[in-house]
Amino acid sequence: MPKIKITIIKNIKNLPVIMMLCISLASCTTTETKEPKQSAVPISRTKTEPNLKDASELNTQLAIGYIQRQQYKPAKDKLLKSIEQNPDNLVAYKTLAYLYALLGLPEEAEEKYQEALGIKPDDSDLLNSYGAFLCSIGKLDEAQEKLKQSYSNPFYESKYLAESNAGSCYIKQQEYKKAEALLRKSLRVEPKLPGSLISMAEIGVKTERYLMARAYIQRYHAVKSPTPESLWIQIQAEKALGAKDHYVKYARQLINDFPDSDEAGWVEAEARNEQFR
Repeated sequence: MPKIKITIIKNIKNLPVIMMLCISLASCTTTETKEPKQSAVPISRTKTEPNLKDASELNTQLAIGYIQRQQYKPAKDKLLKSIEQNPDNLVAYKTLAYLYALLGLPEEAEEKYQEALGIKPDDSDLLNSYGAFLCSIGKLDEAQEKLKQSYSNPFYESKYLAESNAGSCYIKQQEYKKAEALLRKSLRVEPKLPGSLISMAEIGVKTERYLMARAYIQRYHAVKSPTPESLWIQIQAEKALGAKDHYVKYARQLINDFPDSDEAGWVEAEARNEQFR
């Protein structure tokens, strides 16, 4: 989920999870680390040669800081350098894969995920991130295979994230019962998990359980700011429930706050067709 001109994936909402890699990144040290200054005095190289693993970790941390500040070109450079210094730096591979997905370079992202799996094929966090990425690019069966490997590990502390990602991916496969079962499991562990809440609301709309859709999208909006996707789900639920005042309210919010979104266009098209009257 090419260039390195900075073209961010517009439909980044379908990268859920990869987003789980964002959580992994947040667990790394995020305090800004200044690059060491070069010594002005020539010193014997054998005494000053840095430990390459330490240097690799430093460059990875610097890259994470750059990504957080949306400075993607230096982030890429630091990650490539980090991998050059330590070809076994799993975090560097995962971070670079995430960066490539963020920049809309899916082939490069998939290559780095596969290289990371070559280092540690049973890493549950990596399998979760890779599975979510595969789902975002439409490789749904392969995505479910990786995600199941992740959440089947009883020792994986964040297995609820993999369950959430798998549930969201099952929605794309129109397997709503499987999706709902996994999403409910994830919410039993983390009741405020945004990805699971909005996915449950989406299931409510797709299975015509509109009270359920309304309940879950309200829970989502209690923990996250509205997005075009979440407002569109709310609008569909309110319209189906006959709550005209509510759907008009959310329709106006969608058009005013996200005028260039696809969802705003859908609302305007329906309004022109008098389907909201």
